[in-house]
Amino acid sequence: MKILTIKWVVLLAILASASFESWAQIEAVNLRCEYLRSPIGLDVASPRLSWELQSSTRAQRQSAYQVLVATSAGILDQGKGDLWDSGKVESPEQSQIVYGGTPLVSHQVCFWRVRVWNQDGVESGWSKPAQWAMGVLRPEEWTGKWITSQLDGSGPLPLFRKEFAVEGRIRRAVVYLCGLGFHELYLNGNRVGDSVFAPDWTNYKKTCVYSSYEVTTLLQKGANAVGVMLGNGMYNVKGGRYVKFKGSFGPPSLTAILHLEYEDGTTHDVVTDSSWKTSPGPVVFSCIYGGEDYDAREVKPGWTMPQYGDSSWVPAVESQGPGGRLTSEGSLPIKVMRVRDAVGVTQPKPGIFVYDLGQNTSGRPILRVKGPRGSTVKLIPGELLDGDGLVTQRSSGGPVWFSYTLAGKGIEEWRPQFSYYGFRYVQVEGATPEKMAERRSKGPIVLDLKGDFTYAAAEIAGEFSCSNETVNRIHELILTAIRSNFQSVLTDCPHREKLGWLEVSHLLAGAIMYNYDVPRFYAKVSRDMRDSQRENGLVPDIAPEYTVFNGGFVDSPEWGSASILNPWYTYLTYGDRRVLEVNYVTMQRYVDYLATTAQDNIVSHGLGDWYDIGPKSPGESQLTSKGLTATAVYYQDLSVMAKVATVLGKPDDAKRFAERAVLVRDAFNRQFHKANPGDYDQGSQTASAMPFVVGLVPEADRAAVLEGLVDRIKSGGYHVTAGDVGFSYLVRTLTDNGAGDTLYKMVVQDEGPGYVDQLNKNATSLTEAWDANPASSNNHCMLGHAEEWFYRGLGGIRSDELSPGYRHFVLSPDVPDGLDWVRVKHATIRGPIVSEWRAKDHTFTWTIEIPPNTTATVCVPSKSSESVLESQVPAKSAHGVDFLGHENGRSTYLVHSGSYQFEAQLTD
Repeated sequence: MKILTIKWVVLLAILASASFESWAQIEAVNLRCEYLRSPIGLDVASPRLSWELQSSTRAQRQSAYQVLVATSAGILDQGKGDLWDSGKVESPEQSQIVYGGTPLVSHQVCFWRVRVWNQDGVESGWSKPAQWAMGVLRPEEWTGKWITSQLDGSGPLPLFRKEFAVEGRIRRAVVYLCGLGFHELYLNGNRVGDSVFAPDWTNYKKTCVYSSYEVTTLLQKGANAVGVMLGNGMYNVKGGRYVKFKGSFGPPSLTAILHLEYEDGTTHDVVTDSSWKTSPGPVVFSCIYGGEDYDAREVKPGWTMPQYGDSSWVPAVESQGPGGRLTSEGSLPIKVMRVRDAVGVTQPKPGIFVYDLGQNTSGRPILRVKGPRGSTVKLIPGELLDGDGLVTQRSSGGPVWFSYTLAGKGIEEWRPQFSYYGFRYVQVEGATPEKMAERRSKGPIVLDLKGDFTYAAAEIAGEFSCSNETVNRIHELILTAIRSNFQSVLTDCPHREKLGWLEVSHLLAGAIMYNYDVPRFYAKVSRDMRDSQRENGLVPDIAPEYTVFNGGFVDSPEWGSASILNPWYTYLTYGDRRVLEVNYVTMQRYVDYLATTAQDNIVSHGLGDWYDIGPKSPGESQLTSKGLTATAVYYQDLSVMAKVATVLGKPDDAKRFAERAVLVRDAFNRQFHKANPGDYDQGSQTASAMPFVVGLVPEADRAAVLEGLVDRIKSGGYHVTAGDVGFSYLVRTLTDNGAGDTLYKMVVQDEGPGYVDQLNKNATSLTEAWDANPASSNNHCMLGHAEEWFYRGLGGIRSDELSPGYRHFVLSPDVPDGLDWVRVKHATIRGPIVSEWRAKDHTFTWTIEIPPNTTATVCVPSKSSESVLESQVPAKSAHGVDFLGHENGRSTYLVHSGSYQFEAQLTD
């Protein structure tokens, strides 16, 4: 009997192990809703769900899925979905899964999980649970009034407060708040959330964004108090110091709902109305451009606590608000992502001290100080120093400063709340660093000065490193500029303008999307363009259009085409069809607008290849006709619109766009293609690269155009001459056509102008001009296009237009002379792709990882297919690898999901 029992135990253990192995072949992880992990405040009636798949086994695919959505975690634990049970859906899709259950209501919390089946029908088991929460779905449910104070924002900024009672046990509490231009929320003495400069910058007459905050743990039974501090932001630019423009949508204002859900099922909303009270706060001046002043003597201790004596406060004034539709937070929160310590302090003049933070970034100074009540410390930020060692704002816009007036109560710490700047140095006036102060100094003493680095808190999607430390430094140079300008809009610079110039958003889309998870950010940029589009279809060069420029600065096709190209790139990267649907009318209206500006199908207006390198100071295009760049991007728009219309099932539109594209192509080649088949226009780098990338070059001439371009680059000493627009297309031309070695030499050449020249001039962030001249901004991301090549070229990770969302992709790395190894990782919506290669002694070794439920065309550099091994066996016979052929020094395979180790002999 005992022997039989032991046999049964062993058998059950074997079965359990087999079952576990089957389940372990594939599992769903990293569940997201609307691209976010456990979001709150969604106002999308039918949210989209996605998940990644994980497996240690090669060649795993998803053949089906089942989603459960429940009203509680308990119901979900029972294997039930009382809101939605999708049933077993035969589909490989793992993203953009539209919720299809019971209609959702405002404030609802939804718990969900998913299980999948692999290609053999093996079930995964249920994923770990995730959740999302809805915001306010219908306009009539927004019961908070817009309120303001008598303060117009030109002086002290207003505080608002409200006391309320909690009558029972709270199950859940959430605040929905739109405070314009910026807000900070407090509850019972606690700062709520860790974001800064909220909410999103928008055209407030059309769109106002509210933020959502989970505050359940901050409430107490009985008396409670909520407080809001407002800043001006882009909503109310009053001037007073340096500004790029002046304009106002109105005085600082807010509207809010504090939604309470009790354990007994009842609910109660605390809303903004005239019962709220308001008072001037300690921020006595604030401008998004000019800086901020804080008077610590005006702090009101306890103003965010219950039972505070607010008899001197006055009732808030109910107002109409700016008029824009309220919508949930659509982009990414801005947060303090790093804090920088000073690396040195100098005293260029008596009583003036300059702190060097070692890095030029966007952010705010952080001051720790002690001193007499009423004394004021002035902080002047800047990117550069003048010849005397003082901070200069010549390149970044001035005068700008921050000031702090002490309360005189021991050690005080402060940083600006509603203004930021791009800076490396901080000039301190009115105080002395502790180490330089005399023993009996009576003035303020600076105990410490740091700087924070604020930018959009996107999840990191990329990692890059290589054997050439100069290239690694260029990578960091570009990333610092991208981060510094990665705000609520993609700014041109974090100081002088802070405007959303649109060309960067599409020309740098690859660089940004390889490094960060940004579908929501790009959806927000597209919304800004929809809100900014004119009646005639024009999309201006900046969005939101806070100020109106003239000429090419308001209407340049290379800028406005972001309205078409950004949604397309978002679709290709994330498989997001909805972004095409939402923006289709805007896209169509813009390309039709360009048609009205064309003469014989040639568009000739705009800025052209901005900041190219010619005989004059940088600015509008010098080396390339404006008609070439404008018409090339017009053709690109038409080609993309034909594809978009096809994706959306609009064949008549697709036909119309394709036919117009043919007319533009023919006119372009008549106008700009020279008798020499390898030349376009004036023979500039931009003139050759743009038509090559967008498909304007006749097939018979493509080899000659590429050869001519590469020859001119070589004869020019591998120097860059292309500007803001053209360099993006130049990088893509060389990357996609086997000229990566040429591009590598352009990136690392050190004679200038170029990236290395900027490093040699001690730039710590990418500069506006190739030559890093001190009259231009020293923190601009617009020339950072090589960053895309680090991933697409050196790492070889290339998306497949026919398979959006990385369902299928290409791995084909450039292996230039001078690089020994490269490591690249890119987190796609389907999971991480890894590409790590090393080239030594004519041997190429390459580790790759392909996410489950995807495939890749893998091109291994090799002298022959016979020399290629995978995990020490001939690659042709390796599991998960299908040989496709050998051509042009590459052996090509269709490779299924999993981890692989290739080794090949390179051509001598």
